[in-house]
Amino acid sequence: MNGYLARVIEEVKGKHGDEPEFVQTVEEVFSSLEPVIEQHPEYEAADLLSRMVEPERTFSFRVTWMADDGTWHTNTGYRTQFNGAIGPYKGGLRFRKDVNLGIIKFLAFEQTFKNALTGLPIGSGKGGSDFDPTGKSDAEIMRFCQSFMTALHRFIGPDVDVPAGDMGVGTREISYLFGQYRRLRGAWENGVLTGKDFASGGSLVRPQATGYGAVYYLENVLKHEGESIEGKTIACAGFGNVTWGICQKAADLGAKVVTLSGPDGYIYDPDGVTTKEKIDYIVEMRASGRNQVKDYADKFGVAFYPGEKPWGVKVDVCMPSAMENDVHLEHARQIVGNGVKYYIEVANMPTTNEALSYLMSQSGVIVAPSKAVNAGGVATSALEMAQNSERLVWTEEEVDQRLRQIMNNIYTMSVEAAEKYGLGYNLVAGANIAGFQRVADAMMAQGIF
Repeated sequence: MNGYLARVIEEVKGKHGDEPEFVQTVEEVFSSLEPVIEQHPEYEAADLLSRMVEPERTFSFRVTWMADDGTWHTNTGYRTQFNGAIGPYKGGLRFRKDVNLGIIKFLAFEQTFKNALTGLPIGSGKGGSDFDPTGKSDAEIMRFCQSFMTALHRFIGPDVDVPAGDMGVGTREISYLFGQYRRLRGAWENGVLTGKDFASGGSLVRPQATGYGAVYYLENVLKHEGESIEGKTIACAGFGNVTWGICQKAADLGAKVVTLSGPDGYIYDPDGVTTKEKIDYIVEMRASGRNQVKDYADKFGVAFYPGEKPWGVKVDVCMPSAMENDVHLEHARQIVGNGVKYYIEVANMPTTNEALSYLMSQSGVIVAPSKAVNAGGVATSALEMAQNSERLVWTEEEVDQRLRQIMNNIYTMSVEAAEKYGLGYNLVAGANIAGFQRVADAMMAQGIF
């Protein structure tokens, strides 16, 4: 490996050894950059990589809220404003009990390159809290969101930092956050948050956008191989907005998702999650707060596998769409053993580095990286910002058309970047290089600071 790259990676390991997700993501991105760094000695002269792995600003804050029984609870809120070289900080808020600064940092670093790939003027950020919304009432979630925004509102704005949703933060939570922001600011700055309800300036298609975009990216990969999406079987994980969107768009295009998963295990539906009743039931499961995928199996009479992951199911396409590090080496071996040709990452970093390296070493497997595949969500968030800025409302068809074009462009950029540096049809390296190059050019143009 290039000496400069190796040195920066070792420095990251030394400084952030207690943040394994962040270290893993830095290694994954930088492992693709050797030919770029070799051709651009000015990056080392400006110590660009060392600046790129340090967030521009990171802070935490206290969030105190009252439960329905009158008791008080205190959680920690976080926000990392990682890189603003190409636009205002942009990235989701995650509410989960396992959220910590290390997780927020790795997500924000990954967001840097994902946002750059969209071609839109958005920087990178991420935030959240160790608050767990599971089992909480609407009133408790509202009070938590109001307290969270009271602490955060001073540091965000339409041209500063534009948060969105992530795990545990959907339209309901974003709308509560926006209501409190509006109360505190005394102004209708609806471009400060994306993922809002439609009545508050949210964009049509936004809840499904990540899933829709992932399917559009898959279409490009299949086309390259001379295949159609029609008739393909897909293994997914989770049953949140992302997987819901994948199910919808896959069904529209003649494919079928046959697995869903949750903390309790996974279901296998050989007929596919294709009917309106089944797809609508995913929304019901999310809204129930039970967080159990077994409910689907009970309702539709399909197989449920408690405590297991769906990666041993024989399908045409695997699309891990739940959370980070969901696919380990043993799962990767199952995927290869089943003859799966297409491994399309959707969740942020769903594959361990060991499993990813193994999958990429297999000549019969095409791997597509999450930072490219799941960029449709943040792209549609940026489209929501555009509508808010211009006081416009685009139709569902208009938003979907723009989303599809953005995903096609991301795929093309990734292919061309890999080919430019002699790496062949390597979608992982291509996405890393294309995203990196856009951010690097902006940072170099703006000087060292």
